[in-house]
Amino acid sequence: MTTEAPAPPYRDASLPIEQRVSDLLARMTLEEKAGLMFQDMIAPGPGGELAEANPAFGLGSTREAVAGKHLNHFNLLGSVQDARETATWHNGLQELAAGTRLGIPVTLSTDPRNHFSDNPGTAATAGAFSQWPETLGLAALRSPELVERFADVARQEYLAVGIRAALHPQVDLATEPRWARVVATFGEDADLTSELVAAYVRGFQGERIGPDSVSTMTKHFPGGGPQKDGEDPHFPYGKEQVYPAGMFEHHLKPFEAAIAAGTSQIMPYYGMPVGTEHEEVGFGFSKSVITGLLRERLGFDGIVCTDWGLLTDAVILGQDVPARAWGVEHLSPLERAEKVLLAGCDQFGGESRPELVVELVRTGRVSEERIDVSVRRLLREKFRLGLFENPYVDVEAAVRTVGNERFVRDGELAQRRSMTLLTNRDGVLPLDAATTGPVYVEGLDPELVRRRGLRVVDDPAQAQLALVRLRAPYEPRPGGFEAMFHAGSLEFAPAERERLRALLAAVPTVVDLYLDRAAVVPELAEGAAALLVDHGSSAEAFLDVALGVVAPEGRLPFDLPSSTAAVERSRPDAPFDTVAPLFRFGHGLSCGG
Repeated sequence: MTTEAPAPPYRDASLPIEQRVSDLLARMTLEEKAGLMFQDMIAPGPGGELAEANPAFGLGSTREAVAGKHLNHFNLLGSVQDARETATWHNGLQELAAGTRLGIPVTLSTDPRNHFSDNPGTAATAGAFSQWPETLGLAALRSPELVERFADVARQEYLAVGIRAALHPQVDLATEPRWARVVATFGEDADLTSELVAAYVRGFQGERIGPDSVSTMTKHFPGGGPQKDGEDPHFPYGKEQVYPAGMFEHHLKPFEAAIAAGTSQIMPYYGMPVGTEHEEVGFGFSKSVITGLLRERLGFDGIVCTDWGLLTDAVILGQDVPARAWGVEHLSPLERAEKVLLAGCDQFGGESRPELVVELVRTGRVSEERIDVSVRRLLREKFRLGLFENPYVDVEAAVRTVGNERFVRDGELAQRRSMTLLTNRDGVLPLDAATTGPVYVEGLDPELVRRRGLRVVDDPAQAQLALVRLRAPYEPRPGGFEAMFHAGSLEFAPAERERLRALLAAVPTVVDLYLDRAAVVPELAEGAAALLVDHGSSAEAFLDVALGVVAPEGRLPFDLPSSTAAVERSRPDAPFDTVAPLFRFGHGLSCGG
């Protein structure tokens, strides 16, 4: 008669988590520990199968990553279009992990995916999930209760398909209006951001991390807003962060609020500070920033994961992207990994190079005791999330939860409420479909407008009113990956400005401008009959607001500058520093106001 061997202590849910962590840690090989310290990207294969490769992001076989390299943290790429397929894929991924020597379950993470942005390096479109305004739109409503409701809905949708870590919130302050990452911030004000991030963390994590939580990775420490010339440090020309106003400390406020709220993880940014007390290297390489500032001064003892791709060059969407090893470009990948570990980080984002950690330990450059400190943090998180007890999801429950009617309704209402009315000459809004004459439309499906009871004409000269939806201007950048970042000038090109001026002069025009960052648009402020801005709203949402079905309640989450010259003269680290802005932070009218 044979009997099964008893389960090891780390499998015993009745034991304290620290005891379980210690037991599992003692059983791990160096290679298994190293695998735990890397979090690469992952995508499902066709039909929910495990993928063999993803050439667009340089990813290899999922089986090799899990069983060969011992990775068990992954960032889910792409929009979730089918909850059943994604949940089924997730369960297959966990089955693969369960078959490894120690059966350590996978922690699946994601960038934001309940909004409108579509940048594979920073966010995914909502797909099957409920769709809410961007974080800027939540900030426009200034409601911690709404932010917590959003985060709770997103938490439930994440959990349904197996996502257990949010690579957000992004609490950088939007003090440089040209920066391409403003869209995912809470805007320019440190106090508002601090208030809202606490609600965000509560909504995802609850009062403490547990089996129903999604852990939050607050980013980008110590604040990614003060970018020189507004350029982004995903790329070499944007690697410098500058502080001409001496306001480095000001950008720490939202992180202090997130830590107080219990955020489980922190991500430092790519940027390298220039002219501060800190070493001029990317923040993930800086011991004074990670250990001195974050760990010792602010008392954070959670997981610190680097931003993606600090060690090795990559090809993303067909574009060569160098490692974001700013200030240490001369170091080898091995030396960069050593510097990151000695700085105090626990995990490497966007990498699959565990052999580097193994080599550092085997050659005596980094002690295994130092590795154990980080591995202990990473294991503790998995136990707190309950992954060892229940790594799988209920596929049918995922289908019922993701994009359910109540979640979708809440998101759509938030889209409408978050719209911000900047001007409303002669009370043109709200419109009355019964008395409004023929309308000319741009950026809208004419059939959609007709279904709302309005008559659409093709020539503005024949219209009584125009309805125009525009996107904030930017300068297109080359390359498959770089082109995803809306950067550069905040003004429309001269020809487009003249075209818009002519249209606004020809017919009274209601403009809806999507702001994923600030814009310099005096021609719209001066010439539009009414100027609305949104931070992620559908065409239906715009029409509901224009027709008075829902009133806009938004207030600007940042200043709108009056000129490019004012932006260029402003200091990137100082909030509200552009001279004589067109509209101030907090501006917003009621319809008829």
